[in-house]
Amino acid sequence: MKLTQNFGIATFAIAISLATVEVKPTQAAVIDYKFTVNATSGSQYFGSLRYDDTNLNGIGAENLDVSNGLLSVVFDYLGTQYTEVDDFDYISGVAPFISFQDGKLLGLSYLVEDQFFIGGDLNTPSTGGDKFYTILSADLLSANEAGTVSYSKVPEPLALFGTAIATVTGLLVNRQKKASASN
Repeated sequence: MKLTQNFGIATFAIAISLATVEVKPTQAAVIDYKFTVNATSGSQYFGSLRYDDTNLNGIGAENLDVSNGLLSVVFDYLGTQYTEVDDFDYISGVAPFISFQDGKLLGLSYLVEDQFFIGGDLNTPSTGGDKFYTILSADLLSANEAGTVSYSKVPEPLALFGTAIATVTGLLVNRQKKASASN
């Protein structure tokens, strides 16, 4: 009887674990990323971005902006919190934006006048990236590279919940085994 009970618990734990494996969704999803700016001065600044991947197909070079990707950005820089509406080109609906290559996030393109620019190479400003620049105006000619940006995907709550359940179940099975072995 105990073997059957343990087998049932183990099967449940494995099923929950497998349910947390990332699978390419067949429908759109809202994706969250955190990003960190590591400035050459030694300072760090933190932000997050969220987008809807409805308009992504995962093939070749793609961009999502505030009009086609429901993109939102929050960035804390020098004691001020900036959002997507602070981008120089927000009113036109073309910025900020994020860039992808074959479904992989390349980075953000985000320009706040007289403050900073997050993006790629200044020669290709239409591609988001992982560089941080300070700027004196909205003109990228005044940009000075001042650091790098790293991005990390925020796990979905369901994946975290499934992993937690599988871990707790595994610990309970282990505890039951030890208790039955000592009897």
